[in-house]
Amino acid sequence: MASVDTEVMTTALHITLITETFPPEINGVANTLGRLCEGLRARGHQVELVRPRQGCDQSRISDDTLLLCRGWPLPGYPGLQWGQSSMHKLLRRWQRQRPDVLYIATEGPLGLSALRAAKRLGISVVSGFHTNFQQYSSQYGLGLLTRLLTHYLRWFHNRSKLTLVPSASQRLELERRHFERLALLSRGVDSQLFHPAKRVNELRASWGLDHDDLAVIHVGRLAPEKNLGLLKRCFEQLKATYPQRKMQLIVVGDGPQRAALEKTLPDALFCGSQRDETLAAHYASGDVFLFPSLTETFGNVVLEALASGLAVVAYDQAAAAQHIRHGYNGVLAMPGDESAFCDAASWLLEEAETLRRVRLNARQHASRQGWPAVIEQFEDQLRSACQHTPTEPYSGQIAAAAKPRIAAKSLGAARELPPSPPGAGS
Repeated sequence: MASVDTEVMTTALHITLITETFPPEINGVANTLGRLCEGLRARGHQVELVRPRQGCDQSRISDDTLLLCRGWPLPGYPGLQWGQSSMHKLLRRWQRQRPDVLYIATEGPLGLSALRAAKRLGISVVSGFHTNFQQYSSQYGLGLLTRLLTHYLRWFHNRSKLTLVPSASQRLELERRHFERLALLSRGVDSQLFHPAKRVNELRASWGLDHDDLAVIHVGRLAPEKNLGLLKRCFEQLKATYPQRKMQLIVVGDGPQRAALEKTLPDALFCGSQRDETLAAHYASGDVFLFPSLTETFGNVVLEALASGLAVVAYDQAAAAQHIRHGYNGVLAMPGDESAFCDAASWLLEEAETLRRVRLNARQHASRQGWPAVIEQFEDQLRSACQHTPTEPYSGQIAAAAKPRIAAKSLGAARELPPSPPGAGS
């Protein structure tokens, strides 16, 4: 019996990943899916990718590892798109070459057609909750559709064997909304790419900063749901509190709100989208990282900033809640408390030793958050799902097997907060 179990656990799987965004597109979902896909293939699995055709594909044709479909522009997000519904194309392909399990990462028309095709063919489905679309809708003038969108997302995910969520706070929120069969799948960071040693003095000089000056940096998509108006308030408070310190606000990224931000932050430096080593250099050349978003399912940039040795200021949710111990390796504020957010950032600069210590602790923590353990956990979750036929009820055995190997702190967990820094809990 033991030999049979060993054989099952070592057999390579045919895994199909369905997504409407993928590298080289720049966003957290694409980055995560690229890492997962690459990691599964490195572990010997056959991974088939189903996604919309991108501009860089040009005359590229589909093959056994890639199925391209038509995409439609996503309103408010230039460069991103919905995948066209492709149910009949998927049925034909999967009848010819049947996957062991699907991972549906996005809930648009392409993801929905994959879900329906899988149900018709009896293929097990694991889904991922990567984006808070129900929260984004109000930011784009679609507040009346928020409840309808939540109903749709619940319907969609409750038809999969398992829904993977990236943080304990996200799981709690979805449980309250009656999403079923949820399991944690955290995120990792390439701590060799994102490293304090990538600091570039010439880059800082181009920002007008010397060695002892402060680069206050934000990295991310410049979009309404990211709560970027708080950047202005926080940076202005820092300058007013420490008028003797020379500091510069650096904004890395692009998106639909860039033009508006450039008007409201005329003295900030906007560096546009950056990739790979250049992105790592921008992170490492900063000192303090401001992350005011309230709509993240995780927030990969938080781990990237920590790995780069930055002192992160964030709200106590998603990746920040999971990876930051307030006053030790970053600072936190209760979600939505803008005054506490700004005060927490100000506390970091009270003493040079405080900032130095927080940055060292940030790097030390993030250096232990690699991708290999996340990918191994993902493999276990997919394998558990495909070992049971879709007609079987979801058993406790699957739920147990899907428990994450990476312990995530739940909201309200004891954090041994130092008494001095303001922010979380204040």
